[in-house]
Amino acid sequence: MDIIGILGAGAMGSGIAQVVASAGHNVLVCDNHSIALSKAGKLILASLKIQVDKGKMTEADARTLYGRIKFTDHMSELGNCGMVIEAIVEEIEAKQIAFKSLEAIVNRDTILASNTSSLSISAIGAQLKHPERILGVHFFNPAPQMRLVEIIPGLQTDQSVIDRGKKLIDSWGKTTVLAKDTPGFIVNRVARPFYGEALRIFDEGIADEATIDWAMRDVCGFRMGPFELMDFIGNDINYAVTEVVFSNFFFDPRYKPSFTQKRLVEAHFFGRKSGRGFYDYREGAIMPEPVKDQALGREIATRILAMLINEASEALYLRIASREDIDLSMTQGVNYPKGLLAWADDLGIQTIVEKLDSLYVEYLEDRYRCSPLLRKMARSGKRFFD
Repeated sequence: MDIIGILGAGAMGSGIAQVVASAGHNVLVCDNHSIALSKAGKLILASLKIQVDKGKMTEADARTLYGRIKFTDHMSELGNCGMVIEAIVEEIEAKQIAFKSLEAIVNRDTILASNTSSLSISAIGAQLKHPERILGVHFFNPAPQMRLVEIIPGLQTDQSVIDRGKKLIDSWGKTTVLAKDTPGFIVNRVARPFYGEALRIFDEGIADEATIDWAMRDVCGFRMGPFELMDFIGNDINYAVTEVVFSNFFFDPRYKPSFTQKRLVEAHFFGRKSGRGFYDYREGAIMPEPVKDQALGREIATRILAMLINEASEALYLRIASREDIDLSMTQGVNYPKGLLAWADDLGIQTIVEKLDSLYVEYLEDRYRCSPLLRKMARSGKRFFD
């Protein structure tokens, strides 16, 4: 499987191309827009220059690596690839059309992989004559730096394709986890309360953005608070993922989007990339100071963390992934300071149940329902890890 194809030359496609070339493969990046191909080449060269400047590789190694990457605007050139990873727009119809075209070109044993972050792999493969070779391989941005890759089989995917795909991506130095084909897979599902509950606390006027961010950084140990992270990701992207998860879970209130973020998106206040988001990044703007009230900070951190643990527990309860893969996903996929299930053990599962129950009694909203798994474990005194 020497040649790996990448369909889509955006930031994610170019990042995956660099990962694959770094592992010694020849890479063929395909996009029908020549401008996108040119931009991808520049992105990869800029990324390699950073590695050279940091002393992590020599200029000769960078040239050799880049020499393994070729660019084309003709999909037909992907015919001899052992695997093709699609990294185009996050729209299911576009992906289905792309894979139908790929299926007519590639060899019978070629793995067809989608880098979707939340769409159904089973639905993407449903249009294929041979859907048994479709596989979800969700990389995280930036792909060269982020180690985690979620492997998502569709209902039709053959076990040999899962095994081959996982073994191949493991050989690229990535950490792979297996996830059931459900909305958001592991990370984008379990992480929703980090944003959603922070927004709810803000909407209620309990604390402002800066105070909530301070609580999650300084009290809870996260590298970034939810509002600065949403601004970093882009409110347009973060809101779109929330909408997809919310609608695909049949409008479960646990994933309900916030009107506050919706209005920011409508105003094109996307965050850092647009100059304004929850914070103002324009020249001369002054960042707000948090209210460093320890009691308030603990209340904010406990509430958001309880919701995150509840979501991770529900994912385990519904067999979305193993307990090890759930915790690994959150530490390596979104840099959480600790796996959520291990965190529950440290805090005490009964403590989490009591916090969730107090929220439910206060609001009488299904949003705060406690996972049956947490309740059963608290009742029997069990832990997630011995």
